[in-house]
Amino acid sequence: MLTLIAHRLMAGVFVLWGAATLIFLVVRIAPGDPAMVMLGPDAEPDQIAAMRIRLGLDESMLAQYWDYLGRTLHLDFGDSYRLATSAFDAVLSRLPATIDLTLTSAVISIVAGLLLGSAAGIRAGSRQDRLVTTLTIVLQSFPTFWVGIMLILFFALGLRLLPSSGAQSLSSLILPALTLSFPFTAIVARVTRSGIAEAMGEPYVQTALSKGLTRRQVLTGHALRNALIPVATVVGLQVGALLGGAVVVENVFAWPGLGTLIVESVGNRDYAVVQAATLTIAAIIVVLNLAADLLYAQLDPRIRTAAGR
Repeated sequence: MLTLIAHRLMAGVFVLWGAATLIFLVVRIAPGDPAMVMLGPDAEPDQIAAMRIRLGLDESMLAQYWDYLGRTLHLDFGDSYRLATSAFDAVLSRLPATIDLTLTSAVISIVAGLLLGSAAGIRAGSRQDRLVTTLTIVLQSFPTFWVGIMLILFFALGLRLLPSSGAQSLSSLILPALTLSFPFTAIVARVTRSGIAEAMGEPYVQTALSKGLTRRQVLTGHALRNALIPVATVVGLQVGALLGGAVVVENVFAWPGLGTLIVESVGNRDYAVVQAATLTIAAIIVVLNLAADLLYAQLDPRIRTAAGR
């Protein structure tokens, strides 16, 4: 197990280094001069030159890269000229809202996905199986931003049941969480359905059925436990992916999280905040993937045995 953890940690460090390098390159080659954006179009050339020196943009790309890596290791991403605070503090102030949205969406997706997948897998090939399969395809077919707009039109503008934007109350979380959960629900349902349908054909399940147990008892006592092994892995990976999807959903619903912060910072060329927010999301995804690997090893004794060799 320690070997598995060490390998995953090394892979995580490499991924974070790659993400940091990619972010550095993207923000440097993006069109527009950050110094000119900060000072405005009426700035004098000498003012722009002084700002470039202050930002370190007058140095070579390699020198900027090494300085960037060194400061990143100390979580020093610089200051946000727009927010008048450090970039990392700006990210930390928006992170709780994104976590609330992501966790709520994950809970909805896991519960709904397990229920739908169990209903389909326990009677593979039946009408309810085909219905659930069709529903999962529909949930994954529509773009997330379109789903969000439709929910706003129906529940906020049409029925006036829920707020369409902001985070004034707990009800403001419902529509963005539902929007973000739709594709994740479909993935969990399909994996659960496949696992249960396979488990229901195993000899130990057939033996349990022949002893007089109902399908529901076999599902909860035998099939579901084995089907949860791949589901746990998918959940661990997809919860990280939800953070990426939150960027779109947060902007549709004006949710005050990292997604809106990144979009605002990109538009204002606030590179320090873009780098801090993107690397924070990358680090969270790496940690979640590591947790998913460890959970999978605990659920599957074959992985645990192989890791101990």
